[in-house]
Amino acid sequence: MFNQLRTAPAANQDVLVWKMLFDRQTALLHRRAAPAFCQGLARLGLRREAIPDLGELSATVRALSGWELAAVGRPFEPAAFFELLAERRFPIVTRLRPMQAFDFSPEPDLFHDLFGHVPMLLDEGLADFLHALGRAHRAQPVGSPARAQLWALYFFTAEFGLVQYEGQPRLYGAGLLSSAGEIHHCVNEHTPRPAFDLATVLRTPVTGTRFQHQYFMLPAWEQLTDCVAELAGLLAAA
Repeated sequence: MFNQLRTAPAANQDVLVWKMLFDRQTALLHRRAAPAFCQGLARLGLRREAIPDLGELSATVRALSGWELAAVGRPFEPAAFFELLAERRFPIVTRLRPMQAFDFSPEPDLFHDLFGHVPMLLDEGLADFLHALGRAHRAQPVGSPARAQLWALYFFTAEFGLVQYEGQPRLYGAGLLSSAGEIHHCVNEHTPRPAFDLATVLRTPVTGTRFQHQYFMLPAWEQLTDCVAELAGLLAAA
């Protein structure tokens, strides 16, 4: 199910959507994206001119980080998603959003996954954090409330997380990095951006069908790694 990494020849419409999204997001993210994202994007050599071949990109990611990419036809349940993370494999949805969903895609698509997530896999801190989440989820029994809490933690970090950098909020969550609409909503002065607190994040409801009500901001990048130990303590005490 997850082993076929061949990329079919891209349709002209898909190539156009990719180019337009790539150009707009790179412009919007200037001085807004976390340094780890900018560094990862440069190391991968992603380009506006061509949608990457998943097999070739997976080989590059594996050489640089030890992770692999797993092609999937559509988003799937958190349990299967976390199982891949536990194996250091990241799922990539092969469908690209249509032009009518250009500004905001309610589900992950090829651009969200390749542009938003894959560069961040090259950051050791985030990659280890994702692996720890996968292993923690695997250790929880089916139906455990802790599994829903782990999904919330993933959601408000790897999908919609912010980090303080040189006194300014920087984006590192893929849902922000890949969506112009979400960026504009996030940076609006009226949108709450409270400091990241693990206990609060774990009990915050998740919604994937509209812009977020709030975005949690790490005071420092190192806190993402530090919260793994704190998470283990909370799960053990539950």
